[in-house]
Amino acid sequence: MKKIISRIAVLALFASILQPGIAFALPNKAGNGSAFDKKITERFDSDRAMEHISHLSENIGPRVAGTEQELEAAEYIQEELQNYGYETKTEEFGIADRLEGELTTSLNNEELAIRVATGSASTKGEDFTGKIVNSGIGLPGDFSKDVEGNIALIERGEMSFWEKTENAMNAGAAGVIIYDNTEDLVPVTPSLGDNEASIPVVAITMEDGQKLKEEMANEEVNATLNIAEISDQQSQNVIAVKEPKGKPTNDDDIVYVTAHYDSVPYSPGASDNASGTSVALELARILQPFPTDKEVRFVFFGAEEIGLVGSQQYVSGLSAQDVENSLAAFNMDMVGTGWDQATALYVNVMDGSPNTVWQAAEAAGERLGNDSLKLYERGASDHVSFYEAGIDAANFILRDPETASLEPWYHTPLDTIDKISQERIQTNGELIGAAVYDTVRQDVPRGKPKNTPNSNTDDYLLNEDPAPVQ
Repeated sequence: MKKIISRIAVLALFASILQPGIAFALPNKAGNGSAFDKKITERFDSDRAMEHISHLSENIGPRVAGTEQELEAAEYIQEELQNYGYETKTEEFGIADRLEGELTTSLNNEELAIRVATGSASTKGEDFTGKIVNSGIGLPGDFSKDVEGNIALIERGEMSFWEKTENAMNAGAAGVIIYDNTEDLVPVTPSLGDNEASIPVVAITMEDGQKLKEEMANEEVNATLNIAEISDQQSQNVIAVKEPKGKPTNDDDIVYVTAHYDSVPYSPGASDNASGTSVALELARILQPFPTDKEVRFVFFGAEEIGLVGSQQYVSGLSAQDVENSLAAFNMDMVGTGWDQATALYVNVMDGSPNTVWQAAEAAGERLGNDSLKLYERGASDHVSFYEAGIDAANFILRDPETASLEPWYHTPLDTIDKISQERIQTNGELIGAAVYDTVRQDVPRGKPKNTPNSNTDDYLLNEDPAPVQ
């Protein structure tokens, strides 16, 4: 089928050709998008996306880097991509050794959520049991003689974690538990700086710390600590490549669609980041049969939560030619939260300046009548790795437009699928998908004269893409 493009659109096309960089399709005044946008918006299926979120966050659960659960998530993503018709590649890499631990108290044999301090000693995987002794805020005078050979319970605040730990060691404590001084659903991760403790140091929430103090006022409470060093662990990236197809061109550009699939300890990670993973999977499904001039790489990163390790591994492995050909990286992280205040879709860029990704997203938002986008200067996700290699990149994430805050259940056990808005998954999937497709499809737009080159007409005919195979 052929579609008439008006004289105005043709003049705009010629003007865009004269501008440097990539041109994006003109806005549709009705807010419904162009015919090309509808290739995405009419096919993006949030029901499918929600199924991905359910499997990752409910069937698998927390997907901590290096664990069996993270590997299970990678295998699920790989299988889905293969079902869409892609050949896939898994890129394995080692991750740094780290300490993991367990803390169980004598109160109903209850296991508490903990974070092990950086610089903590381990118990070498063996149980150490001692009496918990209230040690105030960790000043030298706060430690009683009972703390010797036992476990000091210390409130956070007024001095560094290391100063508290050093004072506890000087008092003869065999372990330290630091409880938070502010309400939070998960413990803080204490940092001892460049110092190394000779005893195990862990943190718990304010709620758990206050509960222990209350019980200790009535009876002796013991705790068992088991801190082990975890080494020789691996994570993995999952990669699928859509080669250019359609009319042959000399376009060597590469566009990336990315998301991380791991989560933090104790968190099912429905929003962070099963949501971004689900949208990337759905875009991979939709785009697979479409003709595009540019190569599209769908990359799902492991080990993001421990320092963007997966994306750093992937980008550092790109050839110099690949980096030169890399046009844009669209990274999705937390794009479906149902938190009422997160009404803005932030487009985070490292230097705060508009780039190819922002321009594509802004143009798609105008065509679709979506004014939720906000350009913002921020790192803290996998777009950083691309930026540092000189590749235009941005991270899409929902935030409060007034404070830039994230949802209150961020990085907590409450990051569950019931906190996801399917409507936002649909809306943001359509917008990001339209921006990606406008970037990768045949030159934007490509037309040919309706009559002969000498015709007086200013109308052009534009061939639509063939309908994808469902």
